[in-house]
Amino acid sequence: MEMPVPKGSVLDRKHELVARLQAVLPGESVIHEPHETRVYECDALTAYKCAPLAAVLPSTTQEVSEVLKICHEMGVPVVPRGAGTSLAGGALPTADCVILGVAKMNDVLETNYADRYIRVQTGRTNLSVTGAVEEEDFFYAPDPSSQLACAIAGNVGMNSGGAHCLKYGVTTNNLLGVTMVLMDGTVIELGGAHLDAGGLDLLGVVCGSEGQLGVVTEATLRILRKPEGARPVLIGFDSNEVAGACVSDIIKAGVLPVAIEFMDRPCIEATEAFAKAGYPMCEALLIVEVEGSDAEIDMQLGVISGIARQHNPVELRESTSAEESAAIWLGRKSAFGAMGQINDYMCLDGTIPVSSLPYVLRRISELSKDYGLGVGNVFHAGDGNMHPLILFDANKPGDLELCEQMGADILKLCVEVGGCLTGEHGVGVEKRDLMQTQFDAVDLEAQLRVKDVFDPQWLLNPSKVFPLSVTQSRREAAA
Repeated sequence: MEMPVPKGSVLDRKHELVARLQAVLPGESVIHEPHETRVYECDALTAYKCAPLAAVLPSTTQEVSEVLKICHEMGVPVVPRGAGTSLAGGALPTADCVILGVAKMNDVLETNYADRYIRVQTGRTNLSVTGAVEEEDFFYAPDPSSQLACAIAGNVGMNSGGAHCLKYGVTTNNLLGVTMVLMDGTVIELGGAHLDAGGLDLLGVVCGSEGQLGVVTEATLRILRKPEGARPVLIGFDSNEVAGACVSDIIKAGVLPVAIEFMDRPCIEATEAFAKAGYPMCEALLIVEVEGSDAEIDMQLGVISGIARQHNPVELRESTSAEESAAIWLGRKSAFGAMGQINDYMCLDGTIPVSSLPYVLRRISELSKDYGLGVGNVFHAGDGNMHPLILFDANKPGDLELCEQMGADILKLCVEVGGCLTGEHGVGVEKRDLMQTQFDAVDLEAQLRVKDVFDPQWLLNPSKVFPLSVTQSRREAAA
């Protein structure tokens, strides 16, 4: 995986840079000793590592502005970082960059229950947003699997989703406004607490921009009333393809579950050994959750169970209590940690049309045999956001490269059937060189021009998202 050659002009001025950063931030907020910067050498895509030149931890929007002004003046690349849970290398440093972490920026700034919004600093964790409003029976809907740790900054950067995005949407559907600092230190406001806020509608550009356009320091988020009730049903099948066909039929029936989650046998076995959730030993299972009043839940689960029975499930288990519901979800929420206990793996993220699930699952199985690498599938089946886990041995020479080749073929398959390279993890460095699979030169040029407007010197996360060969002339011209 290629990265740009570090700028010697930046490396040679490290002492000057550190001194200027220390002049605008408290001493402990500027991290520059080599043994300390190693903490920031990677994110959750641990296959690639590089310690940054320095890391800073500002506490306010103004401090972020001061840091960016300095880096802008000195031509220093900046890599924004939330909680470092990115699985696509979105926060991977370069040796000549400053990591700008927002971990200290975790305050709730405003809560408005009448108008259903909360404004927070973006270092706040996803789950703690709900924690701030749940006593009033409200919640924040996007729920990535890493929600205990991941920050709102990263959620906005990658347009994160989660198990319940089928009904409630992903981050972009729940983001009302942001405060963002541009690379030259300018602070701008986009959107606001109400629909159709004044000014250009640029939220859709910023959400999912992976730190390419600015550093989002504050976010206004939509909060919702907790549903009256919710109940899941667990459905086991004797093949992945049949489970995929069941998902497609549920969606076609017009029922809108709050979540449809998929797990296959490798994941089922791993999570049972780890979490002991009581899952059936079958080839694939679905967790389908609906919500509403008791009557609404009974009606929806009746329709879903009827569809499932047409596919001859090996088990159909409807929750009858809060304890049973928690047990059904326990395995799914534990899946990634459980798989990590048995093998090294690379977690992919591609999105496909729901109707293509049976075909794509069959092709992934065939690719697994072709490459000789195991695959565990666990994903948000309701909206086609797939997360194949390719199992490999990090200590075996060539295995990582083989894993990457198989991953590229799976992502190309997603594009082939009408899907896209990412659903919520972002492009980062992992899928950067596959962008030309999905976009032609005209499409890429339009995206690059947006980057030119917000960051004309190409200093914000400059080696991510776009193939280096495509951005080389721009990066060199701005150097």
